[in-house]
Amino acid sequence: MIVEMCKKAKVASVEMAKLTAEAKNAALCRMADALEANTEKILAANLADVDAAMHSGLKAAMIDRLSLDQRKIQTMAKGLREVSALPDPIGAILNTWTRPNGLIISQVRVPLGVIGIIYESRPDVTSDAAGICIKSGNAVILRGGSDALNSNVTLGEVLREALLGTQVPVDAIQVVESADRTLAEKLMRMREYIDVLIPRGGADLIKTVVENSRIPVIETGTGNCHIYVEEDADLQKATAIVINAKCQRPGTCNAAEKLLVHSKIAEQYLPSVISVLKEKGVEVRGDEETRRIAPNVKAATEQDWYTEYLDFIIGVKVVKDLGEAIAHINNYGTHHSDSIITADFDKAMRFIREIDSAAVYWNASTRFTDGNQFGLGAEIGISTQKLHARGPMSVQHLTSTKYVVLGSGQIRK
Repeated sequence: MIVEMCKKAKVASVEMAKLTAEAKNAALCRMADALEANTEKILAANLADVDAAMHSGLKAAMIDRLSLDQRKIQTMAKGLREVSALPDPIGAILNTWTRPNGLIISQVRVPLGVIGIIYESRPDVTSDAAGICIKSGNAVILRGGSDALNSNVTLGEVLREALLGTQVPVDAIQVVESADRTLAEKLMRMREYIDVLIPRGGADLIKTVVENSRIPVIETGTGNCHIYVEEDADLQKATAIVINAKCQRPGTCNAAEKLLVHSKIAEQYLPSVISVLKEKGVEVRGDEETRRIAPNVKAATEQDWYTEYLDFIIGVKVVKDLGEAIAHINNYGTHHSDSIITADFDKAMRFIREIDSAAVYWNASTRFTDGNQFGLGAEIGISTQKLHARGPMSVQHLTSTKYVVLGSGQIRK
């Protein structure tokens, strides 16, 4: 099954590389129309997944990631149309120069080829990933999690049917229609056919793919994100940011998992922010100093500082200064998204320089680390590594380059 899918994807990728921007954009708009036209069918499949997840005891934050409604499907369709409106990266000339011997050399964007994506929970990834891969001239094989199997298979059927009658080959989008883990393992070994593998999900999934894949991997997703409140921060603004970053959608990778507070304002600030967090239903786990100030807080363990909760839980720690905050974040964080709340420009610039993360914020919520919020259109994921891309990845990040060399008979001496 997997080998046949890979062979079809390889053939489709050759055709994809030849397509004009107009052909790809027309297909993307057809895909968007198809999502809206098949809303009831998609929601019925998703309801089956949600019911099964609720009966299995999946936590509320993960149910939120799994669930679709009419608004979310409209957002998925809007995302595809927004991707169609983005500049086509393929064929873009990044640089051109002429050598003393007269050779004209250009660096040009080209598709990666076949992209494999292994992901969990969120069925909207199926649509977003398919759209970004089509726009960037790639074929894609999608393997979602077992909890969203019905949703993903139905979305795949709808999107593939939409390609009929367009210039985009149907096999440019393929969904693995089984939750069998051995198929995911086989997918990781298809180096002959797949050019890059992208895992989207929790730490365990990403670790499994990185350790077992024979295909180059772009790591995405794990977000142990921090908010650090400096001694000169506007505390009302800080609380609004903390609550948004933690509570708006706690099951996302850009949600805040840790709150660090400067020791000089801890006595003043912690009781109020912890009170608001608890009112929002957040379980607070604190270090020794936090628990001295707020005794009703659960004790944090060493493991807590490493943990991405993806839930209504937050770890709180008092730090002596900016240097300790930076050291803590770089040691325990996942290099995803981290924010400083301060009125001091120099402190903010030091934080931005020294925090080794894909996105670093000053006086803003980490929830903005997202392709749409950054103006990139739908995203394939948020890379937390340094090669081949970092941060929210959109169409331009699913390309490579080749050199085009124009001569007039030159030979090397």
